[in-house]
Amino acid sequence: MRTGSPTGDVDPRVLDVLLGVGIAMGVALVILADPGRIDPAPAPAAAYLFAVGFGLLMAVRRRHPRLVLVLTVIGIFVYYAIGFPPIGIALPASAALYSAAEQGHTSWAVALSALLTGVAAYFRIAEGQPTAYLLGYELLTNVALVAAAIALGVSVRARRQARVQAERIAALTSAEQQHRADQRLQTERVQIARDIHDVVGHTLSVVAVHANVADEAIGHDDEAAHRAVAQIRATTAETMGELRATVRLLRDPGTVAPGLAGLARLTDPAREAGLTVETAVDVSNGALSGAIDAAAYRIVQESLTNVLRHADAQRVEIAARVADGTLHLDVIDDGVGSVPEPPAERAGGHGIAGMAERATLLGGTLTAGPREGGGFAVRALLPARLDR
Repeated sequence: MRTGSPTGDVDPRVLDVLLGVGIAMGVALVILADPGRIDPAPAPAAAYLFAVGFGLLMAVRRRHPRLVLVLTVIGIFVYYAIGFPPIGIALPASAALYSAAEQGHTSWAVALSALLTGVAAYFRIAEGQPTAYLLGYELLTNVALVAAAIALGVSVRARRQARVQAERIAALTSAEQQHRADQRLQTERVQIARDIHDVVGHTLSVVAVHANVADEAIGHDDEAAHRAVAQIRATTAETMGELRATVRLLRDPGTVAPGLAGLARLTDPAREAGLTVETAVDVSNGALSGAIDAAAYRIVQESLTNVLRHADAQRVEIAARVADGTLHLDVIDDGVGSVPEPPAERAGGHGIAGMAERATLLGGTLTAGPREGGGFAVRALLPARLDR
């Protein structure tokens, strides 16, 4: 027989056997002792059969607690009706009362224990026992014993339910934590996808502009064509380096992402493409959290990409400053103004929609639209630090 579970708990069947043996032996010892016996002859063997029967009922106490309780009470009544030596009522009934209460049948246990003690007291009085003794000692003793058995069963059941509830809460908490981890992972994946989109999109825009310059200059201004091809080579090489950095960021979260300090990587290719770019960045080292710094870089990158693709602009102004714990970031051009985003970009979360979502996720705002007098402006307000 298995005596332990994988968790180290004792097998319930072993407990039932031990309880049954204890009840049978206890009742048998009381029958054997019989302090009120006058006749020196031993108690009938049938009396011990009742002791064995009370013990055997414990084998099914978990599956049929109410049946065990009813049979125990009936067995006690029959035992006394036959005239066997007194064994009390609490000892043979205690295990059945405990089992009923433990399995959630407390009302049955209370009702049958009241019936048992009431009937016992009635017949004791009818036999001429002193009322004061019965009410002051025996009745109180019986009530205390059966009440203790019921209370123990209720307590065990409550502890078991509390343990089950705690396990459910732990399981739900674990599931919630896993769900949040999955959400964070999905957010990181979307963020990385946006970063790759921004890098590749910006690079392709620069390459397209310089390719057009080289195409127009070939045969007329070979030096300009060579400069354009060299700029294409430098831009693609730099982009490959940035993509490698993004891969390193996937492998090592401690890798530093590009920030406003690296704006030259964006503005130099734009200047080589013929765009006049002016920057006014007044942000001290350490003033921005890493995520904010990286987001600002990506917003500028996407804005310059849109200028190169759509705006037909000659001049771009980039301004960044920190005031009252907020990063103010502006990218303003003198181009044709608002250009409708392609449906794929609107649906996929790129372009202006992607920049706005990026700012919102970080607790900031982003607006983009045409300016009075011409041109287009992208303005972002982001918290300087995320750790405040």
